[in-house]
Amino acid sequence: MIVVYHANSKVSAVVAADNQPILFDSKKTIADVFLVLAKQFPDTILVWCHLELKESLNLDEVTILLHHDKMMLSYASHNYISTEIGYVEESLFANPNKKVSFATWQMGSEVGAIHAKVIHVISDTIRPEKDFDYFLNSLAKLAMPLGLLCYSEPKLLKHQHHFSKNRTSFFTLFRFVKQHYKTRWVFLLFFNLILYEFKFPLFPLLFSFFFRKRNSKRIDLEHIKVKSHKIVTDKKTVDVIIPTIGRKNYLYDVLKDFSVQTHLPTKIIIVEQNPDPHSISNLEYIYTEKWPCKIQHFFIHQSGACNARNLALSQIQSEWIFFADDDIRISADFLQNSFQNSISYGTNVATFSCLQKEHKQIYKNVMQWGSFGSGCSLIKSELVLNIKFKTDFEFGYGEDSDFGMQLRNEGHDVLYLPHPEILHLKAPIGGFRTKPQLLWQDDRIQPKPSPTVMLFILSHNTQQQLLGYKTTLFFKYYRHQKIKNPIVYFFNFQKQWKQSIFWANQLKAKG
Repeated sequence: MIVVYHANSKVSAVVAADNQPILFDSKKTIADVFLVLAKQFPDTILVWCHLELKESLNLDEVTILLHHDKMMLSYASHNYISTEIGYVEESLFANPNKKVSFATWQMGSEVGAIHAKVIHVISDTIRPEKDFDYFLNSLAKLAMPLGLLCYSEPKLLKHQHHFSKNRTSFFTLFRFVKQHYKTRWVFLLFFNLILYEFKFPLFPLLFSFFFRKRNSKRIDLEHIKVKSHKIVTDKKTVDVIIPTIGRKNYLYDVLKDFSVQTHLPTKIIIVEQNPDPHSISNLEYIYTEKWPCKIQHFFIHQSGACNARNLALSQIQSEWIFFADDDIRISADFLQNSFQNSISYGTNVATFSCLQKEHKQIYKNVMQWGSFGSGCSLIKSELVLNIKFKTDFEFGYGEDSDFGMQLRNEGHDVLYLPHPEILHLKAPIGGFRTKPQLLWQDDRIQPKPSPTVMLFILSHNTQQQLLGYKTTLFFKYYRHQKIKNPIVYFFNFQKQWKQSIFWANQLKAKG
């Protein structure tokens, strides 16, 4: 391990793990020094720390936290890129929870760690400029979708430290957007700042066009092998959760797939729903056939996947949970390979590729996921002791994403693993389903977006992300609705937006 101490945009000292000083060129930028060190010491962890935080740096934790080579850790009391980035990016990665380990590209120069291998890979792509914060954020933003796992990690410091920094200028913000997003987002940022903040940053907009978009295609992280030293499992026992309604034959095929696994589940929990109070179960094969693992079957007269999964969660006894849908197909070695890949990355939560047969896999590398797959995920059971699917989202959209955010706010990241794959049959709706009675379905002005989508945004996004979403929805929705007069459409959209906020708040109060 090598630690680079810096102050006033210059390197102050470079020290090895045994406190031996390492020579460096004091005239070079901090980023330049890192590139040189990565070439000199390609098999070591590189740590950066502001001189004011030297006594707070928790060096003993670094090798524990950086448990494999394809990771980047950082901590800053304030984000380098300002909250206005929310007008451009809706994802959770732009707005990290500072209290826990949280996936984000928002890196800070105060303290952090990365393996020299990663620095070496990006050395020909990202310019080692004077602003070290910009260099770090650019690195994370480009490499995160390619498989670099980036975290805001408060454990890098022994105690919380409020580090005062100047607010990032609009010039930096517009430059960052121009170099890391599609060009149209620069204009949308400009438009949103005028519309919602009554600001007119014309010069930052023009300034941004002096910079080229940075191309991540030249970055190849795949040759960096991942073998985590973090221990995530002991027994490898797993219970499977499957909510089902009216898909008898599809469910039978799923059960057959689980029954021939090379790593058998301990128990499969099936929650069958039929809202007809006089109905009886039609899953007789659960009892008439022999199965190699225990099947716990619940038949209830309340429909809703959130309620069904919560009931199943209350019955978990194994070390792990696999959330499954009733219309998927998996190979015989699926669970075995799922554990193997999860252990390699040291993750407690993994969402797997789950596509229909005609769909091609777009995301081919392991990466931090922006949601959570409630029908295709493996998760350590101890993580959900105090977490449930919120029934506010029942019969709507967003329960998966909200469940994932609950996990992240407890400090648990969600990784997307492209392998092993799950085939999603996308079965027709089962015969026992009834159309749910939504609170707003009789309103003259229908809410837009869906109140459950709005509930998620209000619960987890910043004000800028909310308003940025409003702008993009306004333009996207125009093509798909009947009102073509833009003025009439504008006023109607405003009414629909207000209705959505109203009902989202009603759901929130109800929950």
